[in-house]
Amino acid sequence: MTTSMVTSSPTGKTFPVPAPAPISEPPRDCPLCPRLVGFREANTAAYPDFFNAPVPNFGNASARLLIVGLAPGLKGANRTGRPFTGDYAGDLLYETLLETGFARGTYDKRPDDGLELVDCRIANAVRCVPPQNKPTPEEAKTCRPFLVATMDEMPDLRAILALGRIAHEAVLRTLGIKLKDAPFAHGAQHDLDGVTLFDSFHCSRYNTQTRRLTPQMFGDVLGAIRSHVSKAR
Repeated sequence: MTTSMVTSSPTGKTFPVPAPAPISEPPRDCPLCPRLVGFREANTAAYPDFFNAPVPNFGNASARLLIVGLAPGLKGANRTGRPFTGDYAGDLLYETLLETGFARGTYDKRPDDGLELVDCRIANAVRCVPPQNKPTPEEAKTCRPFLVATMDEMPDLRAILALGRIAHEAVLRTLGIKLKDAPFAHGAQHDLDGVTLFDSFHCSRYNTQTRRLTPQMFGDVLGAIRSHVSKAR
């Protein structure tokens, strides 16, 4: 994190303070959604060692692939401060990203495990953990400007992977596209003005344990994205 120095009174001692966050990142104490603020405060009291703040994007803005999830998991990204890190969904996601060349290093469920994304960035449609993992439509709408800014600062964006129907709809609304013009379906591809939207069922524990989504199915989607991005050079 970039820091600057400010001078206190009367001793003249200086203290590091974070530089202003970019518009694509809400502040740690974001006040915009009262229900999520209340849940964040309750989690801070219950789990004081957790990150307990809006989870920032992971990956470089120069990436050509943006992966969009729904929201942080309570004991996953809300605990670690990195998208999909520390929960079951991250196991399949990062394993597949490593297999398809969109990541390098080792995923060890910790934000300091040294894992790096390659030509890939990960964001959530809603940045704060919601109760029961279910943000309201109004909360998704309130958080949308951060997703808009995330996409706007990615000049080489060529592909978006939406993890689940709600993330898919958040992407369409962010791009100003009617939902009926690009219906969600696992494995679907939608050409949206130079950017291709790829759909996948969410890599959640429920979906994988019920075999609604298998590693092969998920790998096929990431493989198609790899082929598409390679051709877009």
